[in-house]
Amino acid sequence: MFRPALLALALLAPALPAAAQLALPGVRLPPVPPAGDAIGRTLDQTTETLRETADQLLDLRQARIDRLLRRERDSVEADARGAPARRGELLLLDPDAATLEAAKAVGFALITRDRLGALGLEVARLQLPRGVKLAAAEALLSKAAPEAEIAPDNIYFESGAALAAWAAASASADAIATTVGMIDGAPGKGAAVAAQRGFARGAPYASDHGSAVASLLARAGVRRVLAADVYGKDPAGGNALAIARALDWLAGSGAKVATISLVGPNNAVLAKAIAGASRAGLVVVAAVGNDGPAAPPSYPASYPGVVAVTAVDGRARPLIEAGRALHLDYAAPGADIRAATRSGRNKSVRGTSFATPLVAARLAAALDAGGDWRARLDREAEDLGPRGADKQYGRGLLCRSCGK
Repeated sequence: MFRPALLALALLAPALPAAAQLALPGVRLPPVPPAGDAIGRTLDQTTETLRETADQLLDLRQARIDRLLRRERDSVEADARGAPARRGELLLLDPDAATLEAAKAVGFALITRDRLGALGLEVARLQLPRGVKLAAAEALLSKAAPEAEIAPDNIYFESGAALAAWAAASASADAIATTVGMIDGAPGKGAAVAAQRGFARGAPYASDHGSAVASLLARAGVRRVLAADVYGKDPAGGNALAIARALDWLAGSGAKVATISLVGPNNAVLAKAIAGASRAGLVVVAAVGNDGPAAPPSYPASYPGVVAVTAVDGRARPLIEAGRALHLDYAAPGADIRAATRSGRNKSVRGTSFATPLVAARLAAALDAGGDWRARLDREAEDLGPRGADKQYGRGLLCRSCGK
């Protein structure tokens, strides 16, 4: 494992005074290699270790996708990019009558039309022609309606690992009045949420991941939480349309901040939903995921205007498994902290999933205070790593003592 202290010591070595090289009577010291050689070897070893870790995380990411495709083959299939999506369906954004007729002419059937009024968006769900795979269907529909905006109903994974239990709100946390929405699984026993709604089959259905996120919001001082369950008991839960519907509900229900600890590919429906939420005054905070720095950029964290969050451990060291987005805004604790399981027990959690609600809480507090929330968060953030914004901490570390 990479040890930052070892690297720091190696880098410090050339600066040590010659007097620090002790000579002991009667003791022959082995020859000391040139400092430059030692530092070079240490850096080479560190680089190789990080490269191996990144490769392993990529392998784990692919194994997770493959496992889902095998386990839920009746509900999930790969799209043209190899990303998992709801089987047998495609989505059309803001379709007109001519587009729907063109789709019908090549064998597609309309399932539903969703008018997401708060987002200014309409989405049509289309059933694929019999016997046509999703990847081939995308090409077929693109050819039949070349001006149409088409998307698979991609599935998004939770970006946390270990699970946790209900952490009672910290007595020292100031009460935060701004309403925060969470898009995740449903919180479980003991969850103090103002309202919850399901956007998947069998939802709301309590989950450990959603319980952990809700408990961390409570511990950080948020007093009004709206919980949108996009998973339920649906094998294809966590899909793009479910997230878009959840954003529409939150934007229309008075939430000003939404925390999303889910990761997946770029998707036209999700991109339009995020943009619509922003126009409606909803600030989205999203995790960069835990697939490592070599993984593809995660979404929705990578969309413009989304507050992208990474995680650190209890010593403020970046998590080695933290993923990446096209931009990075803030870091927060994502290890060595406690949160809640669905049954209400208290356990440790790890992952960028759990840093994200902490940043969402601080953003809500900044909205409470009024004025420029970004400037307020920048003043609050600890500037770690290289001076100014960087690729490990973004604009700085928030909420260092939260979650403990």
